[in-house]
Amino acid sequence: MGKGDKKSKKGKIFSKSHGKSRPKPQNLRRQKKQSPEVENKPTKE
Repeated sequence: MGKGDKKSKKGKIFSKSHGKSRPKPQNLRRQKKQSPEVENKPTKE
C-alpha cells in the first residue's frame, strides 16, 4: 500500500493516473463534454 500499489491513491499519484480511488476533477470533465455540443449547433441561413 505505497507508491508501487497501482490501486491506492498514493500509487495513482506516483504513476500519474486516475481511477476510482483518484477521480479526475469534475470541472475538467464538464468542460470536455460541453464544448463539442456548442460547436455543432446548426445556424439559420
